[in-house]
Amino acid sequence: MAFKIFWSSEALGDLLALTSYIAQDNPDAAERVGLAILHKVNLLEQHPFIGRKVPETNDPKIRELVERPFRMIYRVRRRERVAEVLRVWRGEPEIE
Repeated sequence: MAFKIFWSSEALGDLLALTSYIAQDNPDAAERVGLAILHKVNLLEQHPFIGRKVPETNDPKIRELVERPFRMIYRVRRRERVAEVLRVWRGEPEIE
């Protein structure tokens, strides 16, 4: 059974902000970046542990996928079969 993917409001805001920023100069590039990030995150449905543990945390449930230069930070909720996207960052993330 596949995992469900949930996006936090912060992660959705991050994705919208970065694609909007890119679109100011290059709408086609913004679309490519947004679709690449969505494609990478969708891999979590079948492979929720594909990402590495985030080195800035000591929590093994917090992981990341990379679509250079962006990092998609997510939490695996194994019991609920959910991969929750927490943030989409360029560079170093800030995780609470």
